Amino acid sequence: MRKHTTGLLAIAAASTLALSACGGAEVGGEPEGGSSEGAGDGITIGIKYDQPGLGLKDGAEFTGFDVDVARYVANELGYSEDQITFKETPSANRESMLDNGEVDMIFATYSITDDRKKVIDFAGPYFVAGQDLLVAADNTDITGPEDLEGKNLCSVTGSTSAEKIKTDYAEGVQLLERPGYAECVNSLAAGQVDAVTTDDIILAGLAARNGDGNLKVVGNPFSEENYGVGLPKGSDLCEDINAAITKMIDEGAWEEAVAANTEGADYTPNADLNPPTPAPCA
Repeated sequence: MRKHTTGLLAIAAASTLALSACGGAEVGGEPEGGSSEGAGDGITIGIKYDQPGLGLKDGAEFTGFDVDVARYVANELGYSEDQITFKETPSANRESMLDNGEVDMIFATYSITDDRKKVIDFAGPYFVAGQDLLVAADNTDITGPEDLEGKNLCSVTGSTSAEKIKTDYAEGVQLLERPGYAECVNSLAAGQVDAVTTDDIILAGLAARNGDGNLKVVGNPFSEENYGVGLPKGSDLCEDINAAITKMIDEGAWEEAVAANTEGADYTPNADLNPPTPAPCA
């Protein structure tokens, strides 16, 4: 892990943010590659670059709910905007990028699982998602996965989401795979499929990106995915990140970020699961 300079430690101390929670090394230091919003001492945060409403790179601009939470947390840890470097972290590379120090933390729809906790640490969760369906706004026939019997469903190649529906809810569903969710949304808008499936907030971001109000999230999630902040094993930032997430929720900034990044999608997070309560640090 990269180290703070004396000056940056002074900033952190002045902010009364003692980096002492989960044991391990400090973060920060010189950015290593990737697309940067600033230079010099700082923090490198892994995000997705291709998920509208969550983590999206458009030119030099980074937007999305994950990005908003990451910025808030980094600010609470004592980092200004120009000290944050965002770096793309593909799903398959997340653990290795934390392990080799390419990133200091990851906000990238990163579900907390027992297997992942064997090799990295997590703070959070900062959102609890659930598998859901995206349909046409005027569709009243599909209210859950069991309604997909005999209908056409799109998901991304390699995803297990569509197979879960076929196995557990609607054996007769016809599955269509596309390279990415943008292609699935295009197929839905063209009437080639009846629904698209993945995590609800990802679907909401896609609907909002579509921008014409013709799509909606069904709002009946049938799984539970706890999105956490990925950290290197032994990081000492877990408690401080959890405190920042809690503050963001208490101040109303969390709710504002969800609304801003899903505007036009007719989406409300599952109130039984959100806002979440960060779990105790190990």
